[in-house]
Amino acid sequence: MDQSRPDPKDALDSAQRRIAALECQLADARKQSAQIEALKRQNAKLQLDIQALKASSSWRITAPLRSASAHAGRFTHLLRAALHTLRRQSEVRGGVLSALRYYCALIRREGLRGVTGRLSRLNQGGGFADAPPSNRRYQAWIDRYDTLDDAKRAELRSRVEALPKKPLISVLVPTYNSDEKLLREMIASVRAQLYPHWQLCVADDASPDPRVAQVLTEAAAADPRIRFVVRKQNGHISAASNSALELADGEYVALLDHDDILPEHALFMVASYINHHPEGRLFYSDEDKLTLEGQRTAPYFKPDWNPHLILAQNFFSHLGVYETALLREAGGFRRGFEGSQDHDLILRCLEIAGHDCVVHIPHILYHWRILPGSTAQSGSEKPYAHTARVRAVEEHLARSGIAASVEEPFGDAGQIRVRYAVPDDVPRVSIIIPTRDRVELLKQCITSVKQKTSYTNYEIIVVDNGSTEKQTLDYFSQIAGTDVRIIRDDSPFNFSALNNRAAADATGEFLCLLNNDIEVISPDWLDELVGLAAQPGTGAVGARLWYPNETLQHGGVLFGLGGVAGHLHHGLHRWQQGYFGRAVVTQNLSAVTAACLVVRKSIYEEVDGLDEELAVAFNDVDFCAKVLKAGYRNVWTPHAELYHHESASRGSDMDPDKYQRFVREVRWMETRWPDLIAHDPAYSPNLTLDTSMAPFSLADPPRVGQFD
Repeated sequence: MDQSRPDPKDALDSAQRRIAALECQLADARKQSAQIEALKRQNAKLQLDIQALKASSSWRITAPLRSASAHAGRFTHLLRAALHTLRRQSEVRGGVLSALRYYCALIRREGLRGVTGRLSRLNQGGGFADAPPSNRRYQAWIDRYDTLDDAKRAELRSRVEALPKKPLISVLVPTYNSDEKLLREMIASVRAQLYPHWQLCVADDASPDPRVAQVLTEAAAADPRIRFVVRKQNGHISAASNSALELADGEYVALLDHDDILPEHALFMVASYINHHPEGRLFYSDEDKLTLEGQRTAPYFKPDWNPHLILAQNFFSHLGVYETALLREAGGFRRGFEGSQDHDLILRCLEIAGHDCVVHIPHILYHWRILPGSTAQSGSEKPYAHTARVRAVEEHLARSGIAASVEEPFGDAGQIRVRYAVPDDVPRVSIIIPTRDRVELLKQCITSVKQKTSYTNYEIIVVDNGSTEKQTLDYFSQIAGTDVRIIRDDSPFNFSALNNRAAADATGEFLCLLNNDIEVISPDWLDELVGLAAQPGTGAVGARLWYPNETLQHGGVLFGLGGVAGHLHHGLHRWQQGYFGRAVVTQNLSAVTAACLVVRKSIYEEVDGLDEELAVAFNDVDFCAKVLKAGYRNVWTPHAELYHHESASRGSDMDPDKYQRFVREVRWMETRWPDLIAHDPAYSPNLTLDTSMAPFSLADPPRVGQFD
């Protein structure tokens, strides 16, 4: 026999062994995929359970329920670990092509890829439809709208010379045992600034590594605008920042971390905005993150100043610029707030200067380096920052005389909840519900209010707009009494007129406009809304509304979205946190829906209620715009939760018999509020208003000029 040729039997045995091995691997892949699906279902159920627990009034006082949050956190880590293991095993089997192809197809069918992506974005505070844009799209956007060439540099240098005011800006940098390469890159980014009127003030916090002082010595010798001090004793970041502040001569100071980067036009943009906003004492910009490979990613395009959002998250942070005199008057950085020292600082400065002196620069002026151990990578990297963050907000509220408690409902996600106390003399609330027949909806609404609402001092006013069905009329007879009043109005349907009539008859200090297709979820929904509406300067307050399938119906209203106005974060699932966590935190928004809206009756009357020219659409959006114009701030809270069986009793605005009316109301709004439609301060001009794209996608082109 020819010994050079393989034995067919041996070849067959080998092939059968490979097939058996592949079958084992495929079975294992199926098992793992099923386990992931089970974990996914358990996770979704657990998130719903947690939401229900947090909605209960006993949450505030029952310690065992708080421990459930910790268990949820451990479960999330378990799920992430399972996904990581699955990916690793997929890589190991990379050589087994047939198994890998089958495995990938199985993942696509079962949605594991989507689950993995969603969980990843959840851990970063994002959601599936509203996560930060992909790197590929963002890089293309950078190339078109955020890249300097020589001609643009020359133009910006000419604009520097033309500035009437050229303030000295001191860049403060605390440093400790810095990576030499990253420290040199940070210094180089400051020296490359097109705006030449700067100081770099660095405090070395007694670094054991002598190369830090050596780099600073070389830098100071090369450029007289660079100053540094080496502290004799390590005092952590607040003490080091104060040492850097002592070196500053500038009229303004900008805060920069020792391993981060400023783009070359950053200080020019700051100086330009200082010139255009003489009232400004505090300035902040948009930011993105920078990988160790130098790739820009995860841009945070921020809203204009948002007093409620700054309590929930320190979006001021990068690039934060302070009037030096204000920073010093506030006492500089406080020891004991390390990890959240900037959050504590901005809150103390606001107490002195007020909210009207804060200016947003809607450009990426800061590249936040992603490093192991950095909060740019994960909010859980510095757990001591969580305690400091809560303390900073608590002490700010106490100094401001605001009765409220502070908590972190999402663990290491870094989002704060402020729970405002209802006034001691609990104010009366008039809940106004317009309706016409469809008694099953109205009964569900009223029953849920009466059975689930922990707030006690309210009346219900049902505005009957021409009901004719016997069941409806019988139900009215049953519920009419001391806490429910029925007002009959047989005029043609006009949502504004119906609410205005009831508001005139209301006995409450606060009005709650409520659709008849609303169902209460959280028992303290009215406590939450009234607690916010009772705060000085607050106008209309809106709730988080869910469709019955547990996807988000109302996360606040944005002017200009899809034309006149649209809902933020529409369609998100309960476990998703939205664009940089904005779907789960209380914040100021320009408008909220009147499907569930609370406002002081005095403010409602001050702005003449809902405009009756808007019979159906946009009357609530117009009302909120009037409240803004009167000087109040509207608020949306995710902590008052209700189901919305949307427009179930009215039908669609796109029905042929309603379309012409809808078009007239669109034109009416476009004429009355063109500025708000063009730029809603709660949304960045760098983000799209096109509803054919996911909300919070990049605007192409942006609605703010390049380097303007």
